[in-house]
Amino acid sequence: MRLPLRALSTLAAALMPAVLPASQSCTEDAMIVFDGSGSMSEMGFNLLDEPRIFEARRAIHDSIPQVASVRRLGLVIYGPGQTASCGNIDLRFGPRTQAAGPIIDAVDRLQPAGETPLTDAVARAADVLEYRSRPGVIVLLTDGKETCDGQPCALAATLAADAHDLTVHVIGFKVRDDHFGWDNPQDEGYERRVTVARCLADRTGGTYASAETLDELTDALTRTLGCQLIGHRMIPTGRLPS
Repeated sequence: MRLPLRALSTLAAALMPAVLPASQSCTEDAMIVFDGSGSMSEMGFNLLDEPRIFEARRAIHDSIPQVASVRRLGLVIYGPGQTASCGNIDLRFGPRTQAAGPIIDAVDRLQPAGETPLTDAVARAADVLEYRSRPGVIVLLTDGKETCDGQPCALAATLAADAHDLTVHVIGFKVRDDHFGWDNPQDEGYERRVTVARCLADRTGGTYASAETLDELTDALTRTLGCQLIGHRMIPTGRLPS
């Protein structure tokens, strides 16, 4: 018995695996801003945990390959350098296709050191994305607050006012309270554990995720960088379709 052409088409669609065609991708480029400062080599307060960078590397291995297949990704690393300078912001590369290998390699080779100029690092990533004229996504992964006199909330206000359509997501990885106090007036009203840069997310329509475990960090990276198919249109995970 021969099936009608329409029935064959319906059957083929039903049997087709639920994968995205290689030609489909996220419409917005993304930059990862990765914390390579000295604190990423620290262990937990009980000294029984491994350095944070170990879990961060595993999370990159677990999340980035699937994201890089559908989105152009770039990478900025801050912290390491010849001296412990606040100017140590390394633009590894701008958004490119199939960037999983270069990102994994860069993070695997990273030896954490130096300060935390996260504000200038995010600003650098925004410039690479040409944020004033093009849409884009930045995902900041950090384990602590700004240590180079940067003003993340002032930058957040600038990005919100000037950007064409830029979303900044912030992932706080094993962020701990500052027992020596926090006197930055910009961050009044934010919980101390998330003053690291939450305003960057809040003021650009992004999300703040607190990650304590490898699974939580992997999930946060996948959700903020990944895409999902709604109807026939790709949108970044965590943002609602218009």
